[in-house]
Amino acid sequence: MLILGIDTSGKTAAAALYEDGIFLGQTSVYTVKTQSQVILPMVKKLMSDCSRELSQLDLIAVSKGPGSYTGIRIGIAAVKAMAFSLNIPCCGVSTLEGLAFTCGFDGLVCPVMKARKDLVYTAVYRISDGKPELLFDEQVISVSKLSEYLNTTNGKIMLTGDGADDFYNQYGNVNCILSPVHLRLQSASGIILASLDKKTQTDDELEASYLQIVKAEKDLIKSQQG
Repeated sequence: MLILGIDTSGKTAAAALYEDGIFLGQTSVYTVKTQSQVILPMVKKLMSDCSRELSQLDLIAVSKGPGSYTGIRIGIAAVKAMAFSLNIPCCGVSTLEGLAFTCGFDGLVCPVMKARKDLVYTAVYRISDGKPELLFDEQVISVSKLSEYLNTTNGKIMLTGDGADDFYNQYGNVNCILSPVHLRLQSASGIILASLDKKTQTDDELEASYLQIVKAEKDLIKSQQG
């Protein structure tokens, strides 16, 4: 089974190719360009480097969020288009779960992704034999509230994600440790691994999961209240 993974939910644009238990290739770029300029050429080069064709794909996994609204929409739209044209299933995976899969740690893992101001996207997973169990629901909360929760847990907690370093420096306790820096940002390999036990979807069923309302919705609510 040949699976393409894509993550465009943050500053890192990432793609990976997985076949029968082996990662044939993976690439990521921390970029200031829009994800739409980067991800499709990246996928094309990855497929070529691995001597595979898009027509050989059996599944495409993609980060469905949370993260950058624009980045998520770009990734979802690209995967919808590819899945439709290739007539293959796809799978939307939580960015946070993908991060939990890639940190290489058995125990408690807390992905921390920057949202806005003092808010973060977060969750807590217990990793056992490489697989995560969700303990603290994915949500948007303040860093102070997250700190309060983590202070009630027992044992070491690995922090990962683009907000992990800032959170650790400000709120880290004796139980907190940081994931290795090269595993701290979103990766397409984590998205693929998280997709392996999930139900596949059609391109019509694939949807983003922002965890908070987008600006257009906020503006609409504000205008209706005004």
